[in-house]
Amino acid sequence: MSVTVIEYDRGVGRWEADARGRLEEAALALYGERGFELTTVAEIAERAGLTERTFFRYFADKREVLFWGAARLQESLVSAVVGAADSAAPIDAVMAALEAAGAVFQENREHSVRRQAVIAANAELRERELIKLAKLASALAGALHRRGVGEPTASLASEAGITVFRIAFERWINDTSGRDLPQHIRESFDELKTVTAGT
Repeated sequence: MSVTVIEYDRGVGRWEADARGRLEEAALALYGERGFELTTVAEIAERAGLTERTFFRYFADKREVLFWGAARLQESLVSAVVGAADSAAPIDAVMAALEAAGAVFQENREHSVRRQAVIAANAELRERELIKLAKLASALAGALHRRGVGEPTASLASEAGITVFRIAFERWINDTSGRDLPQHIRESFDELKTVTAGT
């Protein structure tokens, strides 16, 4: 009885090691070099050493390279708010969730800085980022509703939290002092409390 030995061409395998990460890195590099508008999916795939078909396995279009993590972020924030201590005030539950998310962003600051530079340079992407933040605020309000928080408290707490996060994130991106994102979130939240206290 003979045994057939099947040889696989490793260069044409169906599975590509860290394909998503390679595509994301290639896209960020090209967006930085050429601009978002002038970069094509074909160029991103080529830079990553992958095919366009592989690109579309992970991303619907070249914008999604910048926004694919939004659903995971939303899930994390909602879970943190729902799981907050029963005694936590609505705004405190939201801020604790945002601080926890900030710690995750902190782990890869360079990526966040590069991503934000691409978004800041393109009006369409800035609009998409605002839509993402609005969805996060809505999801946080929904999480507060699950905790029994009514309106308008749930919406006020979630919108205020997202505003604090946005301002803290911008400060962190431009910060050269080395303070981390959770620290910027706490400081921005403290400033909000000062403003609302009227002092």
